[in-house]
Amino acid sequence: MNPMQKVRIEKITLNVGAGKDQAKLEKGIKLLNTVTGIKPVTTFTQKRIPTWGLRPGLPIGCMITLRKEQANALLPKLLESKDKILKESQFDNNGNVSFGVPEYIDIPGIEYDPEIGVMGFEVCVTLEKPGFRIKKRRVKKKKLHQNHRITRKEAMKFMQEKFNVKYGEAE
Repeated sequence: MNPMQKVRIEKITLNVGAGKDQAKLEKGIKLLNTVTGIKPVTTFTQKRIPTWGLRPGLPIGCMITLRKEQANALLPKLLESKDKILKESQFDNNGNVSFGVPEYIDIPGIEYDPEIGVMGFEVCVTLEKPGFRIKKRRVKKKKLHQNHRITRKEAMKFMQEKFNVKYGEAE
């Protein structure tokens, strides 16, 4: 196989959306810190939505981005919490996988914390191939050619081969 066609993990993003509830946001920050050991970043609103009571600058969630070894170490545990079963609809057409972990206590090696309670979070896995840098670099930025993009089937095949993921109806 051509080494430029090998799929790999670019990053994993863990996200907790709390809305206006500050207590839930504090629990979400503690949860992501417990799962990864890293302090999460707080996300803020950008738009004003009066019907939801949101205005720019309000903290509404938290997230963590993991790359390289940290991402490769955490993803098997997160998939284990889903019994390594994903739906085909959880893959998009650009080689990304998203799934939710309904309860953090399903992750192996993590104990229940009464301060957090029962809470879940979202996981987004971004896949890439060597050469994807051309779309992000500062000098001579270019579009990624159609033949080099990651399709849904390629992403599913990668997850199946590397992490032994099965496809069907998740719980």
